[in-house]
Amino acid sequence: MNVSAWVWIATLIALVVVLAVDLLIVGRRPHEPSMREAGAWVAFYVGLALLFGAGVWLVSGGQSAGEFYTGWLTEYSLSVDNLFVFVIIMARFAVPRQFQQKVLLIGIVLALIMRGAFIAAGAALITQFSWVFYIFGAFLVYTAISLFRQGENDEDDFKENVLIRWSKRALPISSSFDSGRMTLITETGKRLFTPMLIVMIAIGTTDLIFALDSIPAIFGITKEPYLVFTANVFALMGLRQLYFLLGGLLERLVYLNIGLAFVLAFIGVKLFLEALHTNTLGFINDGHGVHWAPEIPIWLSLLVIIGTLGIATFASLYKSSRDRKRELIEARVRA
Repeated sequence: MNVSAWVWIATLIALVVVLAVDLLIVGRRPHEPSMREAGAWVAFYVGLALLFGAGVWLVSGGQSAGEFYTGWLTEYSLSVDNLFVFVIIMARFAVPRQFQQKVLLIGIVLALIMRGAFIAAGAALITQFSWVFYIFGAFLVYTAISLFRQGENDEDDFKENVLIRWSKRALPISSSFDSGRMTLITETGKRLFTPMLIVMIAIGTTDLIFALDSIPAIFGITKEPYLVFTANVFALMGLRQLYFLLGGLLERLVYLNIGLAFVLAFIGVKLFLEALHTNTLGFINDGHGVHWAPEIPIWLSLLVIIGTLGIATFASLYKSSRDRKRELIEARVRA
């Protein structure tokens, strides 16, 4: 897939315009969106991603379109897992509901910047050193094992890191969010930081950690930097509205981590097999490709990812419904 500089420029301009509109909406009227509003925006962004994939199909063929759709779906599912940690952060720092849109939007901007940097670095590494796929594959399998051991999402998934703890100790922080800005001026004229700054630090560092997982995963689907970038953009753009649309449903997706663990392990194995197939390391098969290593086609990757996420979602909702019914029965018995 040959992407010209003009296509990159047009894509970046479109991204800036969409972000500017989002900032304008949130900045002029901070509020908690209704289910209808959130649902309309999520449908808009999903529809936009589907249309973009169709455009890729028309211009570059089904292989590139399949890589975009598979990468987008993978990044979108990983982003849903991110949302659970965002919920914990919002609750931990008691962020008022009307300011949560602003927090999420700035978090998304930070995530886009960091992922853009990681994508550029990853593309450069892949171009120079094909063996980096061995490292990416091993890292994804390790992450998958960690997710599987972790099991269900809980509040222990978020721990205050060194930067957050230092900021809370060293900076003059007020107890009020005021108007949702980073700073406020007291009646005595002293300028203080609001808790919003700490929340932004928490969101930003969390985005950085999640980028370490998601970028190797998307490179396991496609090696085209343009598709990697656009898949991440479309996965992140509707995240703010998805947060409000899902609401309490996030807590019911108890098997999401297990499903994501399987997806990451699958992509990790796929990367490792591709690294074997194009091997250049001298201590493996004398520096030649291991041609018996199978190449997993993109349609199979898409099928495995959709099937795994579908099963994890269905099993989660079934378990949550069964547990809720059991709790109601036990409550009646106690009464």
